[in-house]
Amino acid sequence: MAPHGEGSEEAMVVQDENRKPISSILIVIAMQTEAMPIVNKLQLKEDLDSVFPKGVPWVRYHGVYKDLHINLVWPGKDSTLGVDSVGTVSASLVTYAAIQALQPDLIINAGTAGSFKVKGASITDVFLASDVAFHDRRIPIPVFDLYGVGSRQSFSTPNLLKELNLKAGKLSTGDSLDISPQEEASIVANDATVKDMEGAAVAYVADLLKVPAIFIKAVTDIVDGDKPTAEEFLQNLAAVTAALDQAVTQAVDFINGKCLSEL
Repeated sequence: MAPHGEGSEEAMVVQDENRKPISSILIVIAMQTEAMPIVNKLQLKEDLDSVFPKGVPWVRYHGVYKDLHINLVWPGKDSTLGVDSVGTVSASLVTYAAIQALQPDLIINAGTAGSFKVKGASITDVFLASDVAFHDRRIPIPVFDLYGVGSRQSFSTPNLLKELNLKAGKLSTGDSLDISPQEEASIVANDATVKDMEGAAVAYVADLLKVPAIFIKAVTDIVDGDKPTAEEFLQNLAAVTAALDQAVTQAVDFINGKCLSEL
C-alpha cells in the first residue's frame, strides 16, 4: 500500500475527532439579556478569576451540565458607554480569546436576529443557520468581492435540526441594526433568511482555528415588515430570549453524550 500523504493523515485526525464524544461546548452570545436565561437554566457560574486579558470587559460563565463542560461568553459592556458590546469586532475578539483559553469541541453562537416576511418568518421563530456570510463588506474587485462576502458553511447537524424541529436558513451578518438598500441587495444575493450582527465574525474565527460551529438565531424583528426595526427589536427582545433559551437548552441536551458525527 502506498504511504499516506499529509492530507490523508489530516483527514484521519478529523475523522477521529468527529467520532470522539463531545465534552466541551463554548456558547458565544452578544448581549447580557440573551445570555442570562441560558446561564440560569444551565446553572452556570460567573468566572471570578478571568481567563481573559486583564482589563477587558469580556464575561465568562461556566459549569458542568450533564456530561458537558459548558462555557458561555459574552463581550460585556462597553467601558465608556455602558451598553452591550455588540457587533463583529467584539464577537471575533471574544471568540478568539475563548477558543485559545478553553479549547472547546464545539461552538454554539446563539442570539436574536431579524428575518423577512417574504421568507415566511414570524417573531419567535428559531433558525439553525446552514451558511453564514457578510452583507456589508463591499469590495468590488475580483476575488476581493468574494472575500468580503466571506461565505462559510456552518457545521452540518441534520439530526439536531430534525430533533429540535428548528427552521433552516442562511444567516447574513452586518455591523448595523438597520440595513441600507445596498445591504438589502447583498442579503438577497446571499439568499439569507435571517440577519444578525455577529454570526459571520464568529464563523470566521471558528474556521480559522478549525473549531466546528453552529448558529441558533431567534427572530425579534421582521426587516421587511411595517414596524421600525429598532422599535420592534426592543419590543420583542424579552419574549424572544425565552424562545432562544429553550432552543439552546434543547440543543445542549441533544448534544450531550454524542460525538460530532452524530449531530
